[in-house]
Amino acid sequence: MIITKRQRTHGVYKDQSTLTQAIKTTFRTGKNWNFLNDGQREALEMIAVKIARTLSGDHNYRDHWDDIVGYGQLGTDSCALNMPTIETDIAEAIHDGQQN
Repeated sequence: MIITKRQRTHGVYKDQSTLTQAIKTTFRTGKNWNFLNDGQREALEMIAVKIARTLSGDHNYRDHWDDIVGYGQLGTDSCALNMPTIETDIAEAIHDGQQN
């Protein structure tokens, strides 16, 4: 049965789902949660699922880790400004300097 097979890698559903919901609830308390777009929120929520599966099931199951990386990339791709932080800081400093 597929449920029995998945318990080996994903953990017992009740345990994994309880942990997932706790992580998601914590995410929603973040001051920026309401500013995230749907792609960013979904990426974080899927990462929460993968974290809970890692902590509830087989922590050496590579798919969990690979999926976390993949959803992180999807979150990055969902950013309105896909520029490294240092470049953003420099651009803001130049802009602020021009306005003074």
